[in-house]
Amino acid sequence: MRFPILVINMKAYPEIIGQGSVQLAKVAEDVSKELGVSIAVAPPLTELRRVVEAVSIDVFAQSADPVRPGAATGYTPLEMIKETGARGVILNHSEHRLLLNDLTWMIGRAKELGLEQLVCAPDPESSAAVAALSPTAVAVEPPELIGTGKAVSKEKPGVITRTVELVSRINPGINVITGAGIESGSDVEAALRLGTKGVLVASAIVRAKNWREKVLELARPLQLASSPP
Repeated sequence: MRFPILVINMKAYPEIIGQGSVQLAKVAEDVSKELGVSIAVAPPLTELRRVVEAVSIDVFAQSADPVRPGAATGYTPLEMIKETGARGVILNHSEHRLLLNDLTWMIGRAKELGLEQLVCAPDPESSAAVAALSPTAVAVEPPELIGTGKAVSKEKPGVITRTVELVSRINPGINVITGAGIESGSDVEAALRLGTKGVLVASAIVRAKNWREKVLELARPLQLASSPP
């Protein structure tokens, strides 16, 4: 992952069923090239390979399961994520929580496989606990703000600053991004000012009437943050 970054979590919204996931990924790729900023996408597992083969930007799996390949009906081991060509995996999203021992194992196994790990946490203290496991990045997302349109960077800025502080104490090499309610470019700007290295966004982009306009709006603050002083 290259920071600052905009990560687009497509979730399982109807807008990305069929060709939608590839179309949105291509929009993200075009904006990434146009602005010279880092954008990654996370399509549903069913669309993962198709998106990986369609774009050159980083593609992450939305989740995986704490199992090895074998008799595990209905589960997706990290080895299968790796085989698609994905760059990494999102772990412990509030909509797909993991037990601590499973999360610990999966971070370790992802590292062995060469998969980057974007690990979600609901609050500063949980983010610090995750940082102790040394993932690639931590995404702090208060679950009560997810999908509300009330940006964490404006509604609960203390959550961000406290998370950045605690994570840097544990491991200053871990980048913190944030999500939950991010809707506008000003929300992204606020998040960056508070010390994060990017944002994790879902409905604001996926459900937007014009994908290109919305991705441009949310990515432009990253361009400014990436510019030399």
